[in-house]
Amino acid sequence: MADGQLGFEGMPRRLLQAAPSRLVTYLDCPRRYRFGYLDRPAPPRGPPWAHNSLGAAVHTALANWWKLSVGQRTVERAGDLLDRAWLIDGFRDAAQRDAAQRRAREMVQTYVAELDPLDEPIGVERTVALKTDHAALFGRVDRIDDRGSEGLVIVDYKTGRHVLTVDDARTSLALAVYAAGAERTLRRRCRRVELHHLPTGEVLTWEHTDEALTRHIGRADSIAAEVAELDGRFKAGVDAAGADRMYPPHVSALCGWCDFNRSCPEGSAVAAPRDPWAGLEEL
Repeated sequence: MADGQLGFEGMPRRLLQAAPSRLVTYLDCPRRYRFGYLDRPAPPRGPPWAHNSLGAAVHTALANWWKLSVGQRTVERAGDLLDRAWLIDGFRDAAQRDAAQRRAREMVQTYVAELDPLDEPIGVERTVALKTDHAALFGRVDRIDDRGSEGLVIVDYKTGRHVLTVDDARTSLALAVYAAGAERTLRRRCRRVELHHLPTGEVLTWEHTDEALTRHIGRADSIAAEVAELDGRFKAGVDAAGADRMYPPHVSALCGWCDFNRSCPEGSAVAAPRDPWAGLEEL
């Protein structure tokens, strides 16, 4: 049995503790999942990514903007909060870092200029959770709005270069888990999810039906069951070759963006590691 425990009839099953990112990482690449969640000590990661530094600063600034008193929620203060939250990791040089900071500040200020400071969210950086048959799912939501008769709405900020579509909101396992978790945690109906893409100002919205949300959660539960069974066998003891077979890499050109590229012979053979600032150059 997983974790070397004896099984007894009627004993409750141990639930996999998982954020959606854990399940998605497993789907994207089981090898990367093993490196990040199971191997101890974990293989060394590559250097920090500049685009992650930008994204983290933007998220922090927007969260802190809502923590201000209503009278202080101004466009100028949003820019100041971005400057205060700015990170310096991953950039090629000072010129690129400063240009990225200016762009991020403009993004944040343009975004909050369209917000109503009086329209208080019901949650900012709020953790929500729910249980399924095989998992205790949880996640931290950027923002949860209360839209009255429309119910709760999940708002997820995006700062990346990828141009989003409504399908990104519709198919997102994370957003579905957040919606179901918000409904369970806050005892209010939640079916609408929104991706707010700050570089373009687009808002991509999807309204889940009850059936669609149930399918998403069922899929998350199925993935969790597979992961829990596999992880149990791994923790019970396997050699290196066995571990590689259990968690094979999914190789593609995206391997160049993997934090563990240098520790994965298959991935590094397909794509050399990208420069830490490459994501900014492609914005």
